Amino acid sequence: MKYLRTVSATFIERPNRFIAKVELEGEEVTVHVKNTGRCKEILIPGVKVILDHSDNPNRKTAYDLISAYKGNMLINIDSQAPNKVYKESLSDGKIYDDPVSVRSEVVHGDSRFDFLIEKDDKKIFTEVKGVTLEENGIVLFPDAPTDRGVKHLKGLAHCITEGYEASAVFVVQMSKAEFFTPNYKMHEEFGTALEDAVSAGVQVVAYTCNVTEDSLDLAHRIPIKLRNGITL
Repeated sequence: MKYLRTVSATFIERPNRFIAKVELEGEEVTVHVKNTGRCKEILIPGVKVILDHSDNPNRKTAYDLISAYKGNMLINIDSQAPNKVYKESLSDGKIYDDPVSVRSEVVHGDSRFDFLIEKDDKKIFTEVKGVTLEENGIVLFPDAPTDRGVKHLKGLAHCITEGYEASAVFVVQMSKAEFFTPNYKMHEEFGTALEDAVSAGVQVVAYTCNVTEDSLDLAHRIPIKLRNGITL
């Protein structure tokens, strides 16, 4: 996916989860943060951030903060990007060898899943999660407790019992990572739910991305390591 009008700025502070203050061309500007997660290890005063200019003249903020540098690594933090990138990869044939039909935001049971993928005679309910938390080359999710995430995993596991297929996809919004693991320390229940989903037959995968200041594309599949010693 491409961003059409990006500029660089310097991060100053984040008064709340929706907005940030940055220095842009010598002026302090308030921008919208396209991620309600904490991102405390990324959005540090003084770091270089990338903004995308909005074409909507009625907005209170003219820019969206979409990514930031952590050392030399650029991390995309746009929470809407993972679904777009994964859907593009489905259309481009990067995920499945055969053509697929894709529906977005599909309600099944008491959950709304990101995608329903139809391939041959199979129906695959799919949930996509964006990953921005990195620690010494290891990427983790979530960066804050997520009851919604737990519900989605349990819903995917239930889909298996009904005869459907199901997948949980972690889109790592950075270019390098050794492996992905659930953030048990932050939310143990999510990690347990992911283990249970794997046991139930849910396919769990993680991909890194090619990240530039104006683009994001799915790159390589990386290993997933669970607490019980299983590597996917």
